[in-house]
Amino acid sequence: MPREFTYRGFTLEELQKMSMDQFITLIPSRYRRSLRRVSQQQKKFLEKIRKIRSAGKSDVKIRTHNREAVILPEMVGLTIHVHNGKEFIPVEITPEHIGHYLGEFAPTCKKVVHGNPGIGATKSSLYVPLK
Repeated sequence: MPREFTYRGFTLEELQKMSMDQFITLIPSRYRRSLRRVSQQQKKFLEKIRKIRSAGKSDVKIRTHNREAVILPEMVGLTIHVHNGKEFIPVEITPEHIGHYLGEFAPTCKKVVHGNPGIGATKSSLYVPLK
């Protein structure tokens, strides 16, 4: 039986019914400070999300460069495409993402994967047996 999601003792439904000021008191201080100092870009992003929510559309493609936006309970269920510097990475917002930054879920760096040594790669690879 799956456990019901809670954030600091509140269920998702209770979090979604809360006002912004009540929710801000629950989150850690770093996120609280960034929500209190909302930039113009973040205001436009929040208005866009609220407009989509009020229209009842859930299949709209939301694209943003705003990686420092804090994920709020009203964003749960949406897919937001976050820019990582090269492309837009789709991020499906779940209740566990509440209180984190959008940029945490769209990595900007890839793991470096080097190929196997082969003919002409380096001088030492001349002596690697080729099966």
